[in-house]
Amino acid sequence: MPKHSRRYSEIREKVDRNALYQPEEAIHLVKELATAKFDETIETHLRMGVDPRHADQQVRGVVTLPAGTGRQVRILVFAGPDGQALAKEAGADYVGAEDLAEQIQKGWTDFDVVLATPDMMRIVGRLGRVLGPRGLMPSPKTGTILPAEDLPRVIQEARLGRVEFRVDKTGNIHAPIGKASFDDKALLKNFAALMEAIMAAKPATLKNVYVRRVTLASTMGPGVKVDPNAAMNLQLDNVS
Repeated sequence: MPKHSRRYSEIREKVDRNALYQPEEAIHLVKELATAKFDETIETHLRMGVDPRHADQQVRGVVTLPAGTGRQVRILVFAGPDGQALAKEAGADYVGAEDLAEQIQKGWTDFDVVLATPDMMRIVGRLGRVLGPRGLMPSPKTGTILPAEDLPRVIQEARLGRVEFRVDKTGNIHAPIGKASFDDKALLKNFAALMEAIMAAKPATLKNVYVRRVTLASTMGPGVKVDPNAAMNLQLDNVS
């Protein structure tokens, strides 16, 4: 059994492991428990009721968090000459085609978002083994394969707080909702936006309970369980 630090053990005692907290209470508690010497990321962890082995039970999407993510995002764009010009003007960090693919194949992964125009997929397709496990492979479902004229918009969204989410092979979704330095309201708005997007992505064929468990946690802190029904019913418009 893994041993936890004294700091972790002390802050864990502040969490009632049998309680299901309301979203506002959970966010306030998670912020209180984020006592590391850096600005911890606040993350949402969901145990879903889907079976990811079935294609019709995949849950995947994208959401722009209204208060942003609080982190610097390094954006890489695969595009032809026209798209490259647009991407550079919009502020992408890395822009290219075959040259970038060669660097990635050699092990370079110092980027957080990958965008590609459709004509570049003949190049990007070769990078699946590198980008796929990191959740960086461009896909039409998340709007990361897109026409060149849409690159400025999506690059701007990525800067403002665009977050992709997808169910993993164990049936879980993990997504950030901001930093511990955010105020409670900003985190609640981001959480509400994420939950709205996840609810909108519910598979039409699903018969089971959709969201089984919701937990919030900071990077170095213990998990705080959230009432799943309260989380699923969160509406961004109702967060004042």
